[in-house]
Amino acid sequence: MSSTPTGRTPSGRPRRASAGLRKPAPAAATSPAPAGDVLVGIVAKAHGLRGELAVEVRTDSPEVRFAAGSVLRARRPGTPERTLTVEGSRPHSGRLLVRFREAPDRTTAEELRGLQLLLPAAELPAPEDPDEFHAHQLEGLRAELVDGTVIGTVREVVLGPGGDLLAVAREGRPDALVPFVTEIVPTIDLPGGRVVVAPPEGLLDLDV
Repeated sequence: MSSTPTGRTPSGRPRRASAGLRKPAPAAATSPAPAGDVLVGIVAKAHGLRGELAVEVRTDSPEVRFAAGSVLRARRPGTPERTLTVEGSRPHSGRLLVRFREAPDRTTAEELRGLQLLLPAAELPAPEDPDEFHAHQLEGLRAELVDGTVIGTVREVVLGPGGDLLAVAREGRPDALVPFVTEIVPTIDLPGGRVVVAPPEGLLDLDV
């Protein structure tokens, strides 16, 4: 599985959030994916008359997740879950136009508007690079300082062209945005459910 490398920063060797993961979405765009699932896209609307659907992409490897033959779980709150099989996809105006076998025409495609497109997290292969992690592995981890002081919980991984950031939710304060580099995040302890943060002076004092 490919990944999106981040640029090296002055803070040290960058860690990476790998492909097949949820990209940051507008806060009101959708509810979070259920536990154990990775959100790879959201059906926005039907496009044209032949069943194509405009999909808001939530993965950095759409060529893999939406390749012909891929099977995705589709879910909308309050409706039964279903599966959709990709017949083809192509980029268009910042979105992906996707054809599903189950939606051969516009009328059927309209019924899919608003569906979350999901992939079971267990289907994602483990990253080969020790400094690369799946975003869903990091979200929900306890964030603590080197001395064990808990500062919050990793709410999401913000993928950016200049480097990835951990958005750490803090009680009673705005999220702290922590550069995801080895000098600032020296320890990722997945079995222990924590990340260790060694912030430079002033980083956690910024209300962002």
